Amino acid sequence: MSQDNNYSQGPVPLAARKGVVPLTFVMLGLTFFSASMWTGGTLGTGLSYNDFFLAVLFGNLLLGIYTAFLGYIGAKTGLSTHLLARYSFGIKGSWLPSMLLGGTQVGWFGVGVAMFAIPVSKATGIDVNILIAVSGLLMTLTIFFGISALTILSIIAVPAIVILGSYSVWLAVDGVGGLDHLKSIVPQTPLNFSSALALVVGSFISAGTLTADFVRFGRNAKGAVLVAMVAFFLGNSLMFIFGAAGAAAVGQADISDVMIAQGLLLPAIVVLGLNIWTTNDNALYASGLGFANITGLSSRTLSVVNGIIGTLCALWLYNNFVGWLTFLSAAIPPIGGVIIADYLINRRRYASFDHAKFVSVNWIAIFSVALGVAAGHYIPGIVPVNAVLG
Repeated sequence: MSQDNNYSQGPVPLAARKGVVPLTFVMLGLTFFSASMWTGGTLGTGLSYNDFFLAVLFGNLLLGIYTAFLGYIGAKTGLSTHLLARYSFGIKGSWLPSMLLGGTQVGWFGVGVAMFAIPVSKATGIDVNILIAVSGLLMTLTIFFGISALTILSIIAVPAIVILGSYSVWLAVDGVGGLDHLKSIVPQTPLNFSSALALVVGSFISAGTLTADFVRFGRNAKGAVLVAMVAFFLGNSLMFIFGAAGAAAVGQADISDVMIAQGLLLPAIVVLGLNIWTTNDNALYASGLGFANITGLSSRTLSVVNGIIGTLCALWLYNNFVGWLTFLSAAIPPIGGVIIADYLINRRRYASFDHAKFVSVNWIAIFSVALGVAAGHYIPGIVPVNAVLG
């Protein structure tokens, strides 16, 4: 079994734990993602002003509560999502959530690479495939430095994207004649509220289920709850608002088209790159932990392999983004639901990872995930919520 300093095979020691502030930057770096602005743009052109804010705030509140539970468990035990899954799914049973979660993060990485390369290609005329290859390689290299690199990148990117996004919102509101006019815009292709909530929750349910991978570095569990709520309720909501404001002004959900219309593309390239870079490195970091749980190999090496795969698939993932969100809404939440339920029922088992005894496969947990997926698909309502509770 290969070891690395990402603590992929055991709990994070107390000496390696971090405070609330650096972890908040890391998690905001994760949720400050242009894909959320893209989804916000879709909602902004499909919902009324009031319904948009209701869907975004309620959906991200659900995400915040869900991730706060997982963050608490991660910080309390010091374990990654995949090692936590051994308790509820069994050693080999945990390979299923690791494969599913790790695979989706490779997908998010590919989407992010394309979302950087495509607008840069529009601005410069450089072949998009070259940009995808170069940016994917650079983003992959950073992951060798682990959680410390994620922290530094996030400290740079978070303030930058807040400044750029705020300026974009100001231009959008001013361009349509002020806030009152923005409120009066009627959606040309209305989106029903249930679908809107599914998009909000589905936009980050995959990464949210992996919250423990990052906040397991927290010094205390209560601080981890605060970090999760700030990142997913406040941070993710802010990204939706940024995307919706631009889309309402120019009628486009794609953030790169919004930036072109506002004349912001060239000065935004660096900030856009930093924004996507932080989220993509979080995705690769988490995917490496997932596949390390399955193979026992170094999570660093696996993250590099995953980065190559995500880069090669980037354009396909980008062009099928909404379908990807729909898949995530149904398939990912039951995993987090099983982990949370098992911890609440059997928390004494989590006291010592080194002395814990695991079954090979817990078929009840596997069945519960399948049941959750079915509930999300067949029961009317909010797909991700039905999937967790199912």
